[in-house]
Amino acid sequence: MGFPAAVVLGATGRIGRLLQLCPPPGVHLRLQARRPQAGAGNWHLLDPLAGPQALARLAEGAGALLCLAGPVPGRGCADMQDHIRLAEAAVRAGAAAGARVLLASSAAVYGAQPGLLAEDAPLHPASAYGEAKAEMEARAAALGAELGVQVCSLRIGNIAGFDAILGGWWPGFTLDRFADGATPQRSYTGVRCLTQGLGALLTAPDLPPVLNVAQPGPMEMAALLQAAGKPFATRPAPPAAIPEVALDVTRLQRLLPAPLPAADAAQMAAEWALLEPHFKQEISPR
Repeated sequence: MGFPAAVVLGATGRIGRLLQLCPPPGVHLRLQARRPQAGAGNWHLLDPLAGPQALARLAEGAGALLCLAGPVPGRGCADMQDHIRLAEAAVRAGAAAGARVLLASSAAVYGAQPGLLAEDAPLHPASAYGEAKAEMEARAAALGAELGVQVCSLRIGNIAGFDAILGGWWPGFTLDRFADGATPQRSYTGVRCLTQGLGALLTAPDLPPVLNVAQPGPMEMAALLQAAGKPFATRPAPPAAIPEVALDVTRLQRLLPAPLPAADAAQMAAEWALLEPHFKQEISPR
């Protein structure tokens, strides 16, 4: 018997490329793209919005769909409402195939809130991207309930190397510094931990409606750059700067086969150093 199948929508993005470079064990990935792709991979060419029937056929026999598709903030005039349209397309395909749907959401839905943020915390997005992801979660959950599809929104924290700090570093880089001397703190996940966690979630028998995805413990951005040997300057943080976004990952820990390691700047920087040559530097802030 082969591995269970999972469809990955938006597989040409950074997380999709990561899943190709570090395939999660125990799952067979069907990769969706809109244009032909170089290199190996089980690629399927279709437009999820223009070809819903093709998407439903791609999902046949799969246990889960992972929707990574959607516009990246800061790139041109992308329509953030596409996050909602693509999520709903994934849910409809999940209904046709009898598959669960996992949606890549973001910690941006929480906005600027103090303390450890559990999944039942109120949402106060502070950006158009965060607003679109919050609306995506609500609309997809409603459609899933209507069509009988299990939908799980993954509120992913900063990914070391895909963020605007380690991944977006350049000579002369500057970090915000708050009155207490600290640089921004965020919940982070390393690239290896992310792909292992996604593999486990794609094959988990049951998932909650919402799930924070990160490694335990918020980490200062300065610590990550220092661990990577990247010099930087600091400047006084503007009033709109968010000092901390800390995700409670208790719920995630219960679903994984092994405990999540605490966020470690040196480990995350080392993992990214090995994978960085495989990625183009197209990093945008979360």
